[in-house]
Amino acid sequence: MRLAGKVAMITGATRGIGLSIARRYAGEGAVVLVVGRDQERCDAAAASIRAAGGVAYGIAADVSHIAGHKALVKAAVAWAGGVDILVNNAGVVDIEPLDRITERSWDSVWNTNVKGLVFLMQAVARQMISQGRGGRIINIASESGRRGEKFCLSYGASKAALIHITQSAAYELAEHGITVNGIAPGVVDTEMWDKVDRQLAGLYGRAPGESRRMAEAAVPLGRFGRPQDIDGAAVFLASADADYITAQTLNVDGGNVPS
Repeated sequence: MRLAGKVAMITGATRGIGLSIARRYAGEGAVVLVVGRDQERCDAAAASIRAAGGVAYGIAADVSHIAGHKALVKAAVAWAGGVDILVNNAGVVDIEPLDRITERSWDSVWNTNVKGLVFLMQAVARQMISQGRGGRIINIASESGRRGEKFCLSYGASKAALIHITQSAAYELAEHGITVNGIAPGVVDTEMWDKVDRQLAGLYGRAPGESRRMAEAAVPLGRFGRPQDIDGAAVFLASADADYITAQTLNVDGGNVPS
């Protein structure tokens, strides 16, 4: 059990990649704090983890609302004694041409993907420093942050910013024994990609599912990623095996974007 005795807070953990990581962390012995926008879904995800023999608590929070971050940390301390691992997985996507981007849609993406992430990282890092036992912060980026993509300006830019934030935070927190790393998934079979497929269908005039088929065909390993494909990297970066790794963002994308 590679994460025994650790407490992990995972945002966007009621579905997709976040839920998969939460389940894997619990299986590796961590106490898991499932964070999502809807309390019912948080409770259901936590219950499914407990049913499989893990320890998990659900807490509803919109990470784009910075005022709630202190309450998240307080809950972690009250329920589990602190935070050892933070996985910033919550994310918002919007696929649209440059001439249709609105201030509202831009803010929606950046308030969650960047601003909310930075200030939650700040709140959790303060707690980790006060605990005096180091910590792990893992930010879920995207292959879209590695290269420009048509109709992906706001989302891709937010993920590129996240990769920079990961590096800069890593250098600041290194003296406290806190590592900060990222994971950049490629095309992954989640509800988010269902939304992307619908939006691309409208922009290109394609049939539903056609953009998905084309994206899958372009992956060198020949298939869409699954949420479980991200788990191994997330466990590795949270474990003692990654003690000497920081400021890195690992592509887990089937070979889509060479580093």
